[in-house]
Amino acid sequence: MIRLIIGLIYTLLSVVLLFPYHIYLWFVSKKDRYKGWYKSWKFVGRFFKGLIKIAGTKVEVRGAENLAKVPKEKGILFIGNHRSFFDIIIMQTVVDRPTGFIAKSDFKKIPLFKHWVTDIGAIFLDRKNVRAGLETMNQGAEYMKQGLAIGLYPEGTRNHTDQLLPFKKGGYRMAKNSDCPIMLVAATGFDDIFENNKPPALRKRHVIIEFSEPMYPNEMEKTECNKLYEEFPDRIQKMLDSHKSSYKK
Repeated sequence: MIRLIIGLIYTLLSVVLLFPYHIYLWFVSKKDRYKGWYKSWKFVGRFFKGLIKIAGTKVEVRGAENLAKVPKEKGILFIGNHRSFFDIIIMQTVVDRPTGFIAKSDFKKIPLFKHWVTDIGAIFLDRKNVRAGLETMNQGAEYMKQGLAIGLYPEGTRNHTDQLLPFKKGGYRMAKNSDCPIMLVAATGFDDIFENNKPPALRKRHVIIEFSEPMYPNEMEKTECNKLYEEFPDRIQKMLDSHKSSYKK
């Protein structure tokens, strides 16, 4: 409970007291969007590292060498399982380039917070509006062309079971439309840091995040590409299953 209280105070004070820096980032982005993302990624990453330290979390990264196979100025579409708020927090600290994510439109209702996630390149998705959803995916592809990596969680919601929920494939086109690679991400134990704890608490955990080899849909024929997309849940599940022998709560 003490860790949770300290974490909440740390988060609240940081979001409020450092808000003037958001205004600076906003002006930077107006002149140079990628520079704004880069400065935001560096800044927010330091904040998230502090939060991870408060939580007592140790992050084991597997497949980090695969990130290095993609030039840092090139966007990547990360497709992963979704277990926790810490999915985004930890991704910001282990990926080697500015990384935004596809967020539910509900995030827009959170005061101040919405500005910080916009700074790092978050794009808001209204799942009830098909036309708006297509515009969101087009925006994501444009951001990736400009060098932003984007995290996509096709399960659509946080899932705390051992089996993946059905994947929604609409966001995959961002990679092909931007000529950027896809990398699969498997996260184990992230929800044990906070969401799975009763009563609510931040618990010390040793979690695992794994990155696959990059895949380039734009270099594939349509049938080959569709076959690859169908394999994504099984590939991520295999990565998750490989974590079980070394992950302990």
